[in-house]
Amino acid sequence: MSHRRLTFTLLAVAVLAGCKSSPTAQHGPAEEAALAAATATDAAITSAEAERRERATLDSVVVTGARLSRQQKAAVTAPPAYAYAPPPPPAPASVGYLQGNVIGGVAAHPRAQPANTEKYAERDDNPVRRTLDEPVSTFSVDVDTGSYSNVRRMLRDGQRPPADAVRAEEFINYFRYGHAAPTDRSRPFRVTTELAPAPWNARRQVLMVGIKGYDVPKATLPASNLVFLLDTSGSMESPDKLPLLKQSFAQLVPQLRAQDRVSIVVYAGSAGLVLPPTPGDRHDEILAALDRLQAGGSTNGGDGIRLAYAMAKQAYVPNGVNRVILATDGDFNVGTVSQDALETMVADQRKSGIALTTLGFGTGNYNDALAEKLADVGDGNHAYIDTLQEGRKVLVEEMQSTLLTIARDVKIQVEFNPAVVAEYRLIGYENRVLANEDFANDQVDAGDIGAGHEVTALYEITPVGSGADRLPALRYGGKTVAADAATGEVAHLRLRYKLPGQDASRLIEAPIARASLTTQPTDAFRFATAVAAYADLLRGGQRIDGWAWNDVARTARAATGRDPYGLKAEFLGMIDRAHRLVAAQTDASAIAGE
Repeated sequence: MSHRRLTFTLLAVAVLAGCKSSPTAQHGPAEEAALAAATATDAAITSAEAERRERATLDSVVVTGARLSRQQKAAVTAPPAYAYAPPPPPAPASVGYLQGNVIGGVAAHPRAQPANTEKYAERDDNPVRRTLDEPVSTFSVDVDTGSYSNVRRMLRDGQRPPADAVRAEEFINYFRYGHAAPTDRSRPFRVTTELAPAPWNARRQVLMVGIKGYDVPKATLPASNLVFLLDTSGSMESPDKLPLLKQSFAQLVPQLRAQDRVSIVVYAGSAGLVLPPTPGDRHDEILAALDRLQAGGSTNGGDGIRLAYAMAKQAYVPNGVNRVILATDGDFNVGTVSQDALETMVADQRKSGIALTTLGFGTGNYNDALAEKLADVGDGNHAYIDTLQEGRKVLVEEMQSTLLTIARDVKIQVEFNPAVVAEYRLIGYENRVLANEDFANDQVDAGDIGAGHEVTALYEITPVGSGADRLPALRYGGKTVAADAATGEVAHLRLRYKLPGQDASRLIEAPIARASLTTQPTDAFRFATAVAAYADLLRGGQRIDGWAWNDVARTARAATGRDPYGLKAEFLGMIDRAHRLVAAQTDASAIAGE
């Protein structure tokens, strides 16, 4: 290309030189035409060269970091002066998928959606246990609710949730059932049980275990040292992530008091301190710091957690609440990315008296598995915020339960009587099941209960002689029930817990009498079983004996009871939405199969 340009330039110079050899010569038409042609040709070549370079540049821009080989990455000497644009925000919940959009009367092509990289821990339903072989069931309590609101988000977006995203215990514990509270503070909570026929099979029964912690007025809460650890990476750009996060946390700020301390740490390509430990009553200062946050960069979560714990230690409140609140879409991709390393870090800090709560936001790259696990090992809880209303529920209405722990390492153990119960299965809590020997081992970590918290667990049991057994009879089974075995009790409930600051657990025991069986269960019992069945249907509907969506809706509708925030009414709408999605998917699969 450069040789051609040089040739035309020399030709133009020669023409001009010939014209200038005679002092009296003027530029005639031929000479002017030659000069113009040379200039035009040179400009065209220059333009073509520029176009080629621009095209080469654009071709190199579209190759993202995720696709670069190690040699290519090493060749990059400096990052570009701009950040690549984030993916477009998701469509409104009522729109569903983008199909045949019309803009100005012209049909637009469907917009390409970014790849979904959400992560959920694999889980199988708890199996049915034969009481003669395994009469004892042990698990840790769980007050997380993130699975329910995350699945609600998917249903609103017209997406059937993957089975692993559905955790039955978090669906059940999303709702309040009015369990009886303790009469005094000699014990931090009260345990109640209810036994009634299973709504999906009258020959079986459901045992509901309810735990209610004592409540504490907000004005009497001890001083709190809170560190907001906020993800401001590029993946947090969309409206359902950082903007919703900022609005949600802003609702908490007016609740903070002078004795409280608040810090704000952010992390993206690197971690940074936005707000050092600040008195909680400086609301304007805290809100201004939140308002300044912007998304950009990759996600160095490990450095952020280290800085957050450093701030928590700096402002540590003895005998108070010390907690890091991590808000993220869970997309950890730079720095300390090993889940084992993060878990170890969080567990070490838990021992120093600093708890960790995780809040999930957004779609597309949400790492549910990591967010839930970090909360578990950090003696905290995990929630998912999909709307501003959910943000208020989690950060304002339930915050005192989240902050003030009244019982630590709470474990439940139920021993079923093989003379009365042939089989049983625990509904949910798959990742909270403990070895039986861990029940009395005070070194084994378990779930915590906060002030005013409720915990609900359900067992489905098969009475002896009911004919509803799921497990086949054993040909060589050697275990039998003694002829004089007591039949007055269905089971014996044991519960262990530690008071805050203590290392030795305390024991609560309560027999569950066979005579407690009722054919008129409470609204709380019926609604909880409807929620459990709803979760089972979303996972494939293998455990509820042919009970259908309409059965779930009818049972829940008749048992709504008191519903001050409209959450149960909203649940009824989610049943219908889920039913239509599953039916549509089933029809589509049938057509494809034909």
